Parts: sequence; C-alpha cells; structure tokens
Amino acid sequence: MSQQPDVVVVGGGPGGAAAAYWLARKGASVLVVEKKSYPREKTCGDGLTPRAVRQLIDMGYDFDVPELHRVTGLRAYAGELTIELPWPRHTIYPDWGVVIRRADLDMHVARLAEKQGAVIRERTEAAPVLDAGGRLRGVSLRSADADVEEVEVLSPKVVVIADGSLSRFGRAMGAVRRRDYPFGLAVRGYHASRNSTDPMLESQLNIFDSEGRALPGYGWIFPLGDGTINIGAGVISSFKGWKDVNTSKVLDAYIAGLPAYWGVDGSSEITKPIGGKLPMSFSVAPKVGRNWLAVGDAVGAVNPFNGEGIDYAYETGRMAADVITEAIGADDLTRLTRYRDALEDEYGDYHRVARAFVIAVGNPRVMRTLTRTGLRSRPLMEWVLKVMANLLEPEDYGMAERVFHAIEKIVKVGPEPLLRA
Repeated sequence: MSQQPDVVVVGGGPGGAAAAYWLARKGASVLVVEKKSYPREKTCGDGLTPRAVRQLIDMGYDFDVPELHRVTGLRAYAGELTIELPWPRHTIYPDWGVVIRRADLDMHVARLAEKQGAVIRERTEAAPVLDAGGRLRGVSLRSADADVEEVEVLSPKVVVIADGSLSRFGRAMGAVRRRDYPFGLAVRGYHASRNSTDPMLESQLNIFDSEGRALPGYGWIFPLGDGTINIGAGVISSFKGWKDVNTSKVLDAYIAGLPAYWGVDGSSEITKPIGGKLPMSFSVAPKVGRNWLAVGDAVGAVNPFNGEGIDYAYETGRMAADVITEAIGADDLTRLTRYRDALEDEYGDYHRVARAFVIAVGNPRVMRTLTRTGLRSRPLMEWVLKVMANLLEPEDYGMAERVFHAIEKIVKVGPEPLLRA
C-alpha cells in the first residue's frame, strides 16, 4: 500500500473491519488503525442474530471455528410465563444465530479484511488533524510500540470513524448525541455453567432495581458452548429516576433469581461485571462530513428494541464502503452525503417506531401489561420477535408500525405523545 491510503479507518471493531473489508474488496487502499491489539476485550453480550450472521456469511466467515456456538432462537420469560421462539425462516437471513466472544470475533473479521488487502496497524492511536476552519485535513498516528514518540500524519481521501460509542475522533469532528433520544445502560460478566451448550439465547423481560422496582429493559444469558455463559442486564433511559440506577445491582438481582438449570451462584463468576452507556437509534450526528463519515456505535447504530449493535455496525460499514467507493471513483466527495440518505432510507421508519416503543415501556405498567399479554400468545410473540430483531420480509416493512399500534391498543397509551418523540 502507498504511504497515503485512499481511506483510513479509525477503529478495528465490527463497523471498522466491515468497512475495510468491503473497501479493500472493491479495490481501495485501506489502512485500519486500532489502538489496542487483537484479541481485545469489549463490553458486549456476544450474541449475534441472523442479521449479523448474514453479513458474516457475505464476508466469507468460517463458522466452524471452535470459539463459536450456534443458537436456534430465543427463550423469553417473565415470572411464571416462558416461551421459546425459533428464529423465523426468512428469504434473506438464516434461521440461526451465534454466540462468540467479541475478543475472538473482532480478530477473525479483521483478518478477513487483511485477506482482502487492507492493512491493519494495531496498538496505534489516531487523532484528527484539523485546518484553521476546523475541517479534517489528515490523521495523525502515534504507535504505542515506538521507542521514540513519533507522530506520523496521513492525508487520505476519506476517513471512516469507527471508534465506538465514546468516539473521541467523532467528538473532535463535532459529533454529539441527541439528548432527547434514549440510550442504554448495560453491564455483563462471564460465569461458569453446566448448561453452556443450551441452543437458545435467553431473556428475562422483568428486571428490577435494588429496591424491587420494575425497570424497562431485560436480562440476558447467552451461552458460549465452552462451559461459560455471558450474563448481563440492560435498561433504557426512558423512565424517571434512570440516573440513580446502579446496573451492577440490577445484574446481581437478576442473577439471584435465575432458573436453577443454569447452575449459577457466587462461586461461578469468572470475570467481574463491566458495563457502560450505549447510544441508540442513530442518535449521534453529524454522520458525514466533507471527507469523513461514521459507522457503528460511533453514530449510535443500535436497535432500541433489543440493544443489538453488531449487525448494524457490519451493515453501516458496508454501506459506507459502497458510498466511499462511488465518491472516490467519481472524484467527487460531495457524494459522501448519500450515506446519510442511505441510513435514513434503510433505518429511518423502523427506528422512529423503536424510539416510541422504548418511551412507552418506560412506564412500568406498560411493560407489565406487555409481558403478561405477549407471553400468553405465541402468534403475537412470533410476530414481535420478527419486529424487534428487525427480521422483516421486504413486503412486511410496515409491520413495525402495526406492532406499535397493537401495543397502543393493549396498554391504552395515546399515540400522539409517543410518535412525536
């Protein structure tokens, strides 16, 4: 690769690695800058739905790696009610998902990008170089392994910002999160379990704070198939008092009430829980600039319905690669703005409904009513799973709206204040 690559990708997680893969495959020279070294720990549930699996299939991922555990669906429960739902059959997405530690997954996908010709520099930190008007004119690189602290400056045609939810690079470019959009608070840890080969993801739809109050969110167990499970809990910032919630105590309460078949207790803990905040529903803007664009968590590409972000990181990375390839090929970077339009076309309607939903479930009465009603109706839950996992058929793109209106009828919530949000 030349000294000045066509594209510098800041961050080697799902969004950055996918963008690098598709850019390199389309012929661009690409440098990925990752400040840590693979494999590296990431706070994540480690579960991938069929949407993410579809993207991995398209990138030629090897699903026979021993670190990967296949799952066939979702087990949801609340109180004495339980339902098991297989992933729906679909014309585009497979009917299976996987669980794999992000430390392994991200390394595997980064190597796929390398095979396409992308260059990856680990343990290297990137920072924007701005002109007097605050516009991006280059990227400075600082290696953690250099004997002498040297700064290298590159001037790529385009920069892809993929450095995660905190996105220091993005903030330097003026990116901010909309405060009126909800975000997630999540925490997870690893436990030993005799049931780690369970073929289903599991979700507890009734979770509580340390004082026993119901919270909007869910607890999860994602089995890794190797004697361990990923246990976590997440809540949404759509209820009064969310700032006072201690997610570690929420996780403790969830673990204390787990079904016996997981075999989890105080002695089963392998790692201490870690967590953080997660911007959702494409709440971060701007998403594109004169010669840069952002993908994955750096734009808040997380589904508010279920907290899922890996698939949307892969998808936005791929969409970014398409737009960048076209813009560079035409020698017209104004075409980068088509990325913003592509995001709106693909996700806009769906996420408006999702935001309205999480605002609705911020009311504990609404959440209780939904879980009691939903878990007693298998047809309704199968329908809801397709919507919440965004596994709609092309002819069913209006289904999210129909589900939301069904929810309104169940809980008797007026539509106007929700749909205005």
